[in-house]
Formats: sequence, structure tokens, C-alpha cells
Amino acid sequence: MIRVVAITLISLIAIAPASLAQQYYGENGYAEFESRAPALTFTGTSDNLTGLIDINERTVDFYLDLNTLDTGITLRNRHMRDSYLRTNEFPFAEFKGTFTNDSQVNPLATGTQEVQVRGLFTIHGITQERTIDGTLTFDEEGKLVLLEAFFEVALADHEISRPRVVFYELSDIQRVTIRIQMEKYND
Repeated sequence: MIRVVAITLISLIAIAPASLAQQYYGENGYAEFESRAPALTFTGTSDNLTGLIDINERTVDFYLDLNTLDTGITLRNRHMRDSYLRTNEFPFAEFKGTFTNDSQVNPLATGTQEVQVRGLFTIHGITQERTIDGTLTFDEEGKLVLLEAFFEVALADHEISRPRVVFYELSDIQRVTIRIQMEKYND
């Protein structure tokens, strides 16, 4: 009996690191920004958000190829990329951070979990510290997770010129929404 228990414990210890790996990766996530002005509101969207969450390390890393943003108007897309975002020099937006101490992430819990991440957001070659609130919703087996977050970006914080359209200016504050389904994987 003792021998069976010892063999079982040794087997569990040997496989524990692999079973405890809690890393989730996803591509083709959704990102949207909303730009407002008194007489004009438009959105830019992309289905190319890529992300990684490491539950054990309590880290996140998300990036978006800004050349994939689409506002629905070809000329506006070109002006946004060439004149404002300057994607030829700064093709990506990225957020790297860690879960705050208040965020206890449990991939085996049912329902939606509120989380907070503190880290560095880089766009247009300028990096700013940010704290972002979001939610994680795991499937019943803990194999898939849906991340959703909403935050605001001030163009001035990243030295992005504010577009002027005819007689009015767009808001300096851009509202950003992200949503991405990620799958558990092991190294």
C-alpha cells in the first residue's frame, strides 16, 4: 500500500509542472477604437489582435498590427496610417503587463472574473504606464479563455497629432475595446 502511494506521489510530482502550466495564446482577436467629434464619430477595427496570458507568471502581452485597422473608408485609412499613426515607422501597438495583487485568476472557476493589469502601453513609439480593467471568462475545462477589456488612449500621451476635419477636431481621447478568445497551450 505504501509503495503504491509513493509511486502515485512520484508520478504526480513528475507531471505536475506540465499540468500546472497555465498559458493561453490567441490570434485573430478583435480590437476597436472609437473616435468622436461633435459632428462625426467613426470606428476603426481589426481582427488581428494577438495575445498571450501566463497565469503562473501573472503576465499578459498583447499586440496589434496597426496596418490592419480599417475605418471603412480607404482614404481615411491611408491618412490615419501615413499621417497620424505613421505605421511605416511604428507598425505595432503593444501592451505588456502583470495582474495586480487584487486580481486572483482561477482558470477552473466558472463565470466571469474581473481582473486588473498594470503595465506599459506602446503606440507611435511612445510608452506610457497604464492600468487596465477587464474580464476573463474560462470554459468549464479551463482550456479556453475569453478576454474583454475597455480603456481610453489620449493621443497627446503618445505624441499623435489630432486629426482636424473641415471645421472641427476629433477628440484627443480614443475609446479602445479588445476581445480575444485564447486557447491553453504548453511550451
